[in-house]
Order: sequence, then C-alpha cells, then structure tokens
Amino acid sequence: MRGIILLMLFLAGISPANAALPLELHLSTDSVASRAWPVMPPQPQPQGLRPCCAFGYDLHAELAGLPVPFYQLDNVVTTSELGHHHYNDRLFAGLLDLAGLGGESNGIIYTARGGFIDTAHVRDTADMTVYLFSQMLPRLGLPFTLTLDNELAERRLVFNAFMTPAQPAERYALAAWLAAHLAFQIAEWHEIAQWYGFQSVPGFSEEVSAFSPEDLYSNLLGARLAVSLILDGQVQSQGVYDAAMDTALVQALRRLDAQPGDRTRFQFDMLDGRWWNSQRRVPEKYLVLRRNYTMDDDRLPTALPGAQMPPLNLALTHRWQGFALNALAQLQLWPGDAMAHLPPPARYYTQDDFPALAAYARQQDRQALLSLR
Repeated sequence: MRGIILLMLFLAGISPANAALPLELHLSTDSVASRAWPVMPPQPQPQGLRPCCAFGYDLHAELAGLPVPFYQLDNVVTTSELGHHHYNDRLFAGLLDLAGLGGESNGIIYTARGGFIDTAHVRDTADMTVYLFSQMLPRLGLPFTLTLDNELAERRLVFNAFMTPAQPAERYALAAWLAAHLAFQIAEWHEIAQWYGFQSVPGFSEEVSAFSPEDLYSNLLGARLAVSLILDGQVQSQGVYDAAMDTALVQALRRLDAQPGDRTRFQFDMLDGRWWNSQRRVPEKYLVLRRNYTMDDDRLPTALPGAQMPPLNLALTHRWQGFALNALAQLQLWPGDAMAHLPPPARYYTQDDFPALAAYARQQDRQALLSLR
C-alpha cells in the first residue's frame, strides 16, 4: 500500500518528503537534518495569536461586568475534531475559526502523559518557529534584526554575526534549533505580558489566561513539532507544512495518550474548585485558580493529582554542536508607549528577567487568592 501511495505522489509531482504520511517525530532528542531540504521563501510574521482557551469547559462570559446571555464555550476538543492546520498569516483567521468558517478547530484536550494540552498554543509556537526559521536560514551568520508586533514592550529579535557550520545540513539544523529556542521565549513573554496587562482586544482583559497550567507545555510541544517537521523536510511550502502539521499534531497527541472528550471533561470536573472555578465567567481573572509560573524550556506538564502515567519531559537544547544559542541571537523587550503595569526595565528585558517577573506575579496572585477565601 505504501508503494502505491508513493507512486501516486510521484505522478502528482509531490516528493515523498512533502507527503503528510505518518512522520517520525523527535520530541525528546536533539535530532539532526539528513540534508538541507528546500525551504519556502521567508514567510510573513504570524498575525496575532489564535484565540486560546481559559482553563475549564462550558464556560460562560461577561462583558463590562454583565453576563452575556446564551453564550457558552465548550473548550474541549478531541484528536478527530482538530480540522486542518493553516499557517497563521491572516489577521482574522482565528475569528473565522471561532465562527466555524475556518479550517481549524482548537481547544483543550486531556492527555495521560502531557496533562492538558491547548492546541491553539501548540499551533502558534509551531508557526512562529517556522516563521523564524524561514527568515533566518538565508541570513544565518549575518547581523540583522527582526521586529515583531508590540506586546507591552517592543519585541526585537537581534541576530549576531558568527561563522556558520561548513556543511549545509548542519547550517539547516542549527537554524531550526535556534528558531525553536527563540519561538519559545516569545511564548514565555506572552504569558508575562498577559499578566501585566497586555490586551489583544482593547478593553478585554487577558489576565485569566496568564500562566494557565497548560500553556507553556503546549507551546513547547509546538516548538518540538516544528523542529521535527523542519528536519524532516516538511516546510518546502505552506501547503506542505500545513498538511504535515495535521498529521504531526494528531501523532503527538496520541503519543501523549490523548483522551476522549468525556474524559477531558471528567478531569476538569475533578479539578473544579482547585484549578478553576466553574462559577466564574470569562474574563474574570480568578476563574483560573492554579497557574504554572515556571519559566523554563525543560519541563514536565503541570502535575495532576493522582496521575498514573509517567509524564513526557519536553526540552529544547541550549547548545548545538558547540554553538551556544544565546550567543547567536537574543529576544529583547524594549520599553514602549503602552506598558500597562509592566515596570520599565533599566534598558530592555531579556529571557534572563523572565523568572523574576513571573515570581512577582506568583506572589501577587497568592496574596489575592488568600484574600478571596
């Protein structure tokens, strides 16, 4: 059967590397590229982030303190309901998906080895990794700066000059790991920015989602998936990447032992009153009671009480074949005009400042939750 599929692909003018066949995912090893595959041209910056899910299910909402009637957000998805991935280069793509007019379906799925996974976070960091890879590969080793949209601060990716590896496959792999390294830092900053007052839609607080227990593990999964697809030659075009993500996301969730929808809802029910409060409405901040403030790209899922299966550790490398990735490029967060509650840095923030900013958020939330009891 596989030979017939490959023949059909050949006749259609699609190489086997471009096929959305079952992929060899490298979620726990620092893999290398077998070759420098053809790559799509530099891609546009992903347009915003997909609307993600506050922790919980069957959520109600309020606007200006008033309940929104007839609105309920289920939040739960299964591996058979994910739709088709689309690289996020459209400003209103997420809104179209929410309205049922797009190709994707996102939400939260419980997995026995990865805890709760938010598929919007997985897709966002995968897209950001691919974007950065497509931008940096042609310029690897040259000094340049990429400026991203503001999130409380002006986000700049500053790339330094360095001597690149001599072999094309090694340069290709180095660019992949560096892209994932930076994409995850961008995801970490987004959690911080949400807590300190960033709003994608002015007037609509996002604090309920800041440091949600499933967020950064989901982002890290997206970075690892993107690296796997890049090293496997699955970014030759947007269409190839989108099709490969369809396959890779389902494979990864199954490896994590994804559970059916009723099991996800059961786990939510067991955590009601401890991790979330089903009586509160979006966007009330303390609808979410349990958060994960860990700023680390070597992490386990937030531990669930009574979990039986061994969790899957996910990590990103900080060094690749002698290259210290932090020396090659840096995410810099410069003071902007609309920093909300974010204290201005002495010059600019970097990843080194993330733990202190998250620790302050943890302290303030702990005090606030104590006052609510």
